[in-house]
Amino acid sequence: MSDSDTQATTPAGERIAKRLARAGVCSRRDAERWIVAGRVSVGGKRLTSPAFNVTETDHITVDGKPIPKTEPPRLWRYHKPSGLVTTNKDPQGRATVFEKMPPELPRVMSVGRLDLTSEGLLLLTNDGGLARELELPSRGWIRKYRVRVHGRIDIAKLEALSKGPTVEGVKYGPILATLDEQMDSNAWLTVSIREGKNREVRRVLQWMGYHVSRLIRVSYGPFQLGLLARGGVEEVSRKLLRDQLGSTLIKPRPHR
Repeated sequence: MSDSDTQATTPAGERIAKRLARAGVCSRRDAERWIVAGRVSVGGKRLTSPAFNVTETDHITVDGKPIPKTEPPRLWRYHKPSGLVTTNKDPQGRATVFEKMPPELPRVMSVGRLDLTSEGLLLLTNDGGLARELELPSRGWIRKYRVRVHGRIDIAKLEALSKGPTVEGVKYGPILATLDEQMDSNAWLTVSIREGKNREVRRVLQWMGYHVSRLIRVSYGPFQLGLLARGGVEEVSRKLLRDQLGSTLIKPRPHR
């Protein structure tokens, strides 16, 4: 059977990229690139397109090696320090959050990102499908930040953010921003958003004329940073996962 014949077969099941992500091998996006590059095979046949479904009985390899058995989805809270990038490999050679993980942790991926100088709560999971689900804007989860800015705060401007600002042609959803403390040249704010667009908090505040000197995410939906030490990693209990996500999202995946 040729590669093209293999691509034409679409059995019931799930997309190959989704399976690779659920197995914790890589993200869906990376999986699609690997498939196009010819690194992924199913039943000994090399794939060239991600438009291919697999079932639990299919034998899948990446670079000739079987992918790991899929494990029950798990979730961890991580207190990200400033100075780390949220990526597996950084072309500039900067330290990444994944280089700082405890050795006993399985391969994990992040739920969303925090940029280089941002701190605070970053959720980690071993399951690409769960990561994708938790990132969906339709879930409507609030991301809350403590933010230090330079300057004196105009309360009316903060309140206007609740209508959803448009910055350089980008329309943002409603933002709830409150003043916690005004000092001589700095102020602390609490900022809550639902969409989590790229660098949303920094870009909106910069557009308002406030330079962000510190940004700490304190919660992501129902999950809180709490008193977790900087650099600390703590697994979320399965009971809490069931309570917040339901049994469908966190049920164990069948092993092959």
